[in-house]
Formats: sequence, structure tokens, C-alpha cells
Amino acid sequence: MIVVALDGPSGAGKSSTSKGIAIRAGWNYLDTGALYRAAALVALEIGSDKSSDILTHLHLHRITFTADPKSPKIFLGERDVTEEIRTMRVTDKVSLISAIPEIRAELLQLQRSIIERCEHGVVVEGRDIGTVVVPDAALKIYLTADISARTNRRENELTEVFSTEEVEQSLASRDEIDSTRSVSPLAMAHDAVAIDSTELTLSETIERVWELLSERSLLGLPIVAILGRPNVGKSTLINRFIGRREAIVEDTPGVTRDRIQYECEWGGRRFIVMDTGGWESKPDGLSVAITAGAVLAMEEADILAFVVDAQVGALDEDDVMVQELRKAKKPTILIANKVDGDHDEADAHALWNLGLGEPHFVSGLHGRGSGDLLDAITKSLPEVGRAQVQDGYRRIALIGRPNVGKSSLLNALAGENRSIVDDVAGTTRDPVDSLIEVGGQIWRFVDTAGIKKRANQASGTDYYATLRTQTALERSECVALILDASVPISEQDLRIVSMVEDCGKAMVLVLNKWDLVDEDRREQLEKELDRHLGHISWAQRVNVAAKTGWHRDRLAPALRTALASWEHRVPTSKLNSFLGALIGATPPPVRGGKQPKVYYATQAGIAPPKFVVFSSGWIEASYRRFIERRLREEFGFPGTPVQVAIRVKERDKEQ
Repeated sequence: MIVVALDGPSGAGKSSTSKGIAIRAGWNYLDTGALYRAAALVALEIGSDKSSDILTHLHLHRITFTADPKSPKIFLGERDVTEEIRTMRVTDKVSLISAIPEIRAELLQLQRSIIERCEHGVVVEGRDIGTVVVPDAALKIYLTADISARTNRRENELTEVFSTEEVEQSLASRDEIDSTRSVSPLAMAHDAVAIDSTELTLSETIERVWELLSERSLLGLPIVAILGRPNVGKSTLINRFIGRREAIVEDTPGVTRDRIQYECEWGGRRFIVMDTGGWESKPDGLSVAITAGAVLAMEEADILAFVVDAQVGALDEDDVMVQELRKAKKPTILIANKVDGDHDEADAHALWNLGLGEPHFVSGLHGRGSGDLLDAITKSLPEVGRAQVQDGYRRIALIGRPNVGKSSLLNALAGENRSIVDDVAGTTRDPVDSLIEVGGQIWRFVDTAGIKKRANQASGTDYYATLRTQTALERSECVALILDASVPISEQDLRIVSMVEDCGKAMVLVLNKWDLVDEDRREQLEKELDRHLGHISWAQRVNVAAKTGWHRDRLAPALRTALASWEHRVPTSKLNSFLGALIGATPPPVRGGKQPKVYYATQAGIAPPKFVVFSSGWIEASYRRFIERRLREEFGFPGTPVQVAIRVKERDKEQ
């Protein structure tokens, strides 16, 4: 289950944003502030601020919360207090009540019990969610806004009429109490993403959080179940979809027996294809369990793909399965497989009689029509599916040439021997994943095989070890690029740097074996870094000695900074204000006797940050590098590459 923790001061837009995300993802929603408001309402009604009195009343009239984001409600016993807790008198009281340790302990248990009951995902909003309630949440957001914007939003929420000054004073007072209380104060978690919603609309704020969920692969992938009778070519079709021979294929029926999932990507959409055993209407023996597995696949899937052998046509058994598919009430795609030519396609039109709509003609063996079929599948995919592929831990790849100390560093971070270490280069062959707590946060570190020179990759083991390292690099979010500080920077080190740059990953430069570096080597190393790695001066540098564990604690802050920059988004208004001042002071160079006009710029994406500048003509690469350098000076981006692209756009001429 995925938990999204959304913290921030009152009026920052947490509730509206949380509900919007939960509705869009099909998840549950929990407003922890509403629980404290209910406790504050109890204190007002019984006329006592004593924790014992409040808790006694709460034990008699339990707080219950319906986690439906479309209609969240809170009850005291059988009484609906959803509207009552939004009055100004409750607002003025809630910070004092929420600062009582006994009240917080009681409601903390309630919050965690509500979260545990959620199935697929939940968006939880409050003030201490990422720091206390769910410190291991997959995504932590700290949502804030300036006091004037928050005042306007709070005025719109209140059911009573108050002056703007009164509302602003109430918010400022709550900020002071929430931030300075001794128990669970309002604070931003060290691994949270800060979002300032002052100049953002609600839809833009929701889109920003959604972008982070998508980039971290926290949204569930849709599942497409491939169903059909035995020997209709389901596994062959799956191999065609994923582009490699993973599913076992044989001419005899009943080869596939279990439900097996494979990740597939088409047209920029990722989804899961589920291979199933052949379904039979009257199973016996082993086929009883196989058919039961196919029925479970129908329940687990988001889309059902029913495969029929076009060479044989629809049988009575297919008609029975059509009835089962209709009972599932899920989007269904009819696939006519083994259509190897136009003549087969003409015969396959008879499958319209099944009543599942247009059949999609395909040959799993030869690939005929597979692209059109995948287009049809991706059009039917929901935005969020049922398959969780990531657990929320940040993925860090330890990359470098052989014998620079990658495994030693992993062991030093873990505090135990997780990887085999030897003086012989190339000890590690396969990537080794390890969940390690460093700097108060759990990370997923991947120890990889050292990348050798191409001339030394001829043997099978070294060749495949390099391939697996490249795969680990592509799946990571940040790279700890490890260099041996005791020896000169080699050409192979520079090749690895270029490979990491091309992948667009956040980067931290780790100079290992610092205990072997003397004063003369330090001076030489600084010159080498300036000469060879000056183009990645944005990468943070950490000096460590993995063998002794010296300075290993400095790695976590550098990783957090790099990942924060990697996911940073600059508001369009600030970006164009910056660009206007830049162009006014230093216009682009004249090209072909004509100076190109720069219209505007936008940030096209994150991970890494991608900027697109629209202009009337082509702009030289040197000026693009100048824009990148000034972007870094203005907005930071330490530890991440920044991509600047130029798009030529002619202004529409007035008619």
C-alpha cells in the first residue's frame, strides 16, 4: 500500500489537494486535522481542557472517520460533526487541544489504525504525518503558502463571517502554537518535497504532486490479463508484447499453468501483462487449479484481453467464457490470434458473433498487427492500475570502474558485510540491492559490477555484468559515482561520467580511499578535477574512506540535495521573469544577419529538469549553455543535470 504524507500550515490547501489526489488515484483519504477538531469540539462542549475529561468523553463517543475522498465525514459516536468542526470557535481551540500529549497519543493510534485498513493507497494530511504518524511514507510533501493566500482560502472555508484581519490573526496564532509545541511540532521532514502553492491553482498543485508520484513510479501500473482456451497463443503474444522470449512456448496445450506477470511499455505507457493458463469450461484434474487461476486473474486485472484462435474459430467453450467476461464488468478486448494473412483476416470477421465488439487481428508469431493491438490496449488503460511496482525507497546506484571501493562503501554504510570485498578487481558480478538506513532515512542502494574498458568485456561474464550494471543505472534515481582518489583520474572514469550524464540521473561524486591521499596528491587531484570534470561542477563532492567509514555520514545529505534538485520545478511566472531580465541584459547572438527573438520558456519536465525555450530562430549551443549556467545561478539545481532545448516557433502573422 502507498501512503502519501502531506504536511503544512493551516490554509495551505492540504485538504483540497489531498482529496484531489485521492480521487484521481482511486485511493482513500484521511484528514488528521479533522480528528483534532473533533477533540476540540468535545472540549468546548464539556467545558474542560483536561485530557482526562476529553478522553473519557471520547471513549464513550468514539471518533470515526469515513475515508472516502469524495465525501469524507467525521462522527462523534452516531453524530455527524463534519460541519460543526469547521466553525471559528473550534478553529481557535484546536491548536491548544492538539498540543496536549495524551490527546496526541490517543489520536495517533486512531490515525494509524485508519491507515492500516486502507487497501491500495491513502493520502494523509496534517502537520506531523511525515515526521511522526507515517515516517516511512512513500512520498512526503510539505505544502505551504504565504499568509495572505492562506487567509483568502480559509475565509472561503468558514461557515461564519469574520473580517480578513481576524482570520489572518487566527492563522498566525495557529502557526506559532503548532511550530513551537513540545510534542510533534509542525516541521518539514528531511526527505519531504516542499511545494509553495501561493501562485498555484488547485489543479496545478495537484498536478505537481501527481508528477512526483508518476516520476517515482508510485502509481500502480494497470494489469492486462491475457485470457483464453489452452493453446490459442497467449504466451507467444506476450513474448511479442515485451520484445523478448520470457514466457515458455510449445506446441502442446497446457504449457502455462500459473499466473505470471511481465512489465511492458508501449507509446510511453507502462503496464503489466499477465499470462494465464488455459481456461476450460469443464476442467478436471490439474486443469481445475489452472482454470481457477484464470478466474483470479479476471478479478485482479484492470483490462481483460480475450484471445481466440482465428484458425479454429469460436467454439462453445469460448461462448461460455464470454459470459464469464461479461460478469467481470471490466473493459474487454477481443483478440483474434494466428491471423497470418489477408485470407485469415477475412475468415476471422466471424468473431464479431461473440458480441465483444471489434476483434483485433494479430499474429503473435510473426508480429502482424501487434502494434495496432498495443495501441488499442494503451488507449483503454486506466491512469492508475492495481500493480504496485515500487515501494517508495529512493534508488541509489553505486557506479564506478572496478576496484574503486563500491562494495566496501556499501558495507560501510550498512555496518556489516553485505557484499564480498577482495583486492582482486571485478569481484562483484551481479547488482546487489540492499535496504540501508543512512542519515535517518532508508535507502535502496544497488552495488554494481565495475564497468571495464570495452576491450576487456569480451568474456561472457564481464559482458553480462556490464549489461546488468547499465540496467541498474537506468532504473536508479541518483548515482553515487565512485572514484579512487589515490590514483589519477583515468579515461575509463571519464567514460563512466559521460554514461551517467547521458542517462540524466542525479549525481554525487564520491572520492573514495581518502585515507591514502597525501598533501601532494590532493593538489594534483584538484587540478585533475578542474581539468577533466569541470563540466560537472554542479555535482556535489563527498570525500570518504570506505575502509574506515570516515565521512560516510556526509553521503545522505548530498543524496537528498541532489534528488531534491532532480525533482525541482520552477514556476512558469518566475522562469519567464528571469528569462526576460536575462535576454534584456544579454540578448542571443546574431545568426545569419538576424537576431532570433526569444518569446518565452517553460519547464517541460522534471527528473532531470527540462527547459524549453521558444524563439523565432535557432540559438547557438554556446548561448544554450549560457542559459543553463544562469539558471543554475538563479535557481540552484546542485547535483542534477539540467537540459535546455530550443524550439523554433514562428509567430502567427496577423491576417
